[in-house]
Amino acid sequence: MPNSDAPQPFAPVVVLTGASSGIGHATALAFARAGARLVLAARGAQALDRVAAECELLDARALAVPTDVTDADAMRALADAAIERFGHIDVWINNAGTGAVGAFDATPIEAHQRVIESNLIGHLNGAHAVLPHFRQRGRGTLINMISSGGWIATPYAAAYTASQFGLRGFSEALRAELGSLPGVHVCEVYPAFVDTPGLLHGANYTGKRLHPAPPVLDPRQVAASLVALAKTPRDVTSIGSVALPGRLAHAVAPGLTGRVSAWFTNRALNRADPAPITNGNLFEPSRVHTIDGGHRTLATRAAPVAAVALAGALGLGLLWALRSRRPHQQGPARSRQAAG
Repeated sequence: MPNSDAPQPFAPVVVLTGASSGIGHATALAFARAGARLVLAARGAQALDRVAAECELLDARALAVPTDVTDADAMRALADAAIERFGHIDVWINNAGTGAVGAFDATPIEAHQRVIESNLIGHLNGAHAVLPHFRQRGRGTLINMISSGGWIATPYAAAYTASQFGLRGFSEALRAELGSLPGVHVCEVYPAFVDTPGLLHGANYTGKRLHPAPPVLDPRQVAASLVALAKTPRDVTSIGSVALPGRLAHAVAPGLTGRVSAWFTNRALNRADPAPITNGNLFEPSRVHTIDGGHRTLATRAAPVAAVALAGALGLGLLWALRSRRPHQQGPARSRQAAG
């Protein structure tokens, strides 16, 4: 007789957008190794088929569904395809996203709009497609990939920052709305800079070659965190040594944190090599479909120093903010001591 108390194997049905490269590609393989059944989505059909084939080589069942996350009908069709193939959905990961880097008014307004559509509206479309199914089942996990940019504004990436701040608010509002359904989880994931082809994919209107600021995370580290989150959901997950300090610094001293971020960004752009202006993958699928962006090798030596420098700057910001508030709180006490 089967033992109902025995632990059940980990074999969730996982829908993953942005699965053709970077974090998405690494996450697909991580879930495949863990025993998940996968429904993979991205715009590029050929790249998506290759990732699905890699998952099947790991003995996972994988369905590739070419999908543009900005198309609400396509996202509903993605959910329907997953349910038709596997009967239900356990985990939905909104991972697709892009960016446009450049001075705000020197960046085409169409580029800003596309970033918002891909990053923010795409996540909304995903949630809107899967939540009726989660409500019906009384359980399910929605994971919104955001970034540390959801806490710290990124100069020269205004639309990207708006999308990330918007995703944070959207996730918090949705979690509150679904509070009466304890089996339905809305999770936010905030990785720091990750070594993906993202900067090669995205639009670049700076005229400078872009590199992520070290320390740079291995996409596989993020993927492992997502598998762990699917097993044990929690509201907020920060990944990387500067992700949590950045969040705390913004909470205490947002103005100073913004100035520190601007200083680092301007310094990097001033030192960067020239590069052509490009729309990247804003309006067509990416041509680079690797997991890694090749930035870790370049950044490895600088990473410890940069991490200490950034953490130190954020720490000084926190200290300055706290000290600046102290006289208002302690002034009367000091006056009484002086009078005594």
